[in-house]
Amino acid sequence: MGEPNIVAFCCHYTAYACSQDLQNLPKLGFPENVRVEIVPCSGSISISRLLNAFEEGADGVYVAGCLDDTCHNVKGSRIASNRVNYVRNILSQLNLDSSRIEMYMISREPNRGFIDVAKDMTERIKILGPSPLKGK
Repeated sequence: MGEPNIVAFCCHYTAYACSQDLQNLPKLGFPENVRVEIVPCSGSISISRLLNAFEEGADGVYVAGCLDDTCHNVKGSRIASNRVNYVRNILSQLNLDSSRIEMYMISREPNRGFIDVAKDMTERIKILGPSPLKGK
């Protein structure tokens, strides 16, 4: 397997504030196999959108949201975390490894944690291999 296909749903307030310039992320060590989708709030991501990412060929999916005490929308990260857990249960029911999806809460400090979580997820998915849903 080459590099896994990973989709990262990132809160505008945290992830974008961390990176400021998505074009320069690879120069800072951000894995090029991770496709970043900026969302208004991590809590705005629906369960169906998380599942659709797998249906569209993602090997892994993660949500990068605010730390609980810094969430601009107060409960956005908690809502997103609940939805990620719900999708984990669905993946398990489909006999898929539930660790293919993750919720990360990261600091708003520039690039702190943002690049690390992308690398962490890439390594995790490399171990799991391609998603069994790919091509179906």
